[in-house]
Amino acid sequence: MNYQKVLEKKLESISREEKIPRLLLHSCCAPCSSYVLEYLNKYFEITVFYYNPNIFPEHEFTKRTEEQKRLIEDLPKKNPIHFIAGDYDQESFYKIARGLESEPEGGERCMKCYELRLRESAKIAKKLGFDYFTTTLSISPLKKADKLNEIGEKISEEYGVNYLCSDFKKKNGYKRSVELSNEYGLYRQDYCGCVYSFEESKRRNTFHSQGNMVL
Repeated sequence: MNYQKVLEKKLESISREEKIPRLLLHSCCAPCSSYVLEYLNKYFEITVFYYNPNIFPEHEFTKRTEEQKRLIEDLPKKNPIHFIAGDYDQESFYKIARGLESEPEGGERCMKCYELRLRESAKIAKKLGFDYFTTTLSISPLKKADKLNEIGEKISEEYGVNYLCSDFKKKNGYKRSVELSNEYGLYRQDYCGCVYSFEESKRRNTFHSQGNMVL
């Protein structure tokens, strides 16, 4: 399914409504949210929900949170953009990752992590009366939009809150996020976020470093 086309059709319908709907946007990081906010802000009043208990270590979580808040302050806005900080509850992540520690990036552990974050987003959206919820995760070239949307729609049915399907990497969305990151001087991390991706990044960097050594 072409989720960008699905999104465009939904946005066309929303643009004809008199009321501006409220969107809870789960954000994985400021760089990924940059294009999404630029794109969706003319259609929604957005609240960015920064809920990422998978992030390791804690100072990395704090750094990414502050970058998210700074971006929201600096971005030009047609409609208001608000911010909610989720709890840094690492145990909730380690609980769903248990037994999946050796899974490769993009495997079952990641699917569980997506579900953890989207489920918490749906709970908040339901509690606070949002019209829609979605996530920035589909902007990454490494994330499969069909899996994210499948999870999002399943949770949407459970909580009775509309899920906004997306594939934000389409139409040069990822490219634009890199441009905006450079424009706003955003910190771009070199690993997804969890301790497992952190260790994988270290091994990868060590391998490249050794490969470049002159023996």
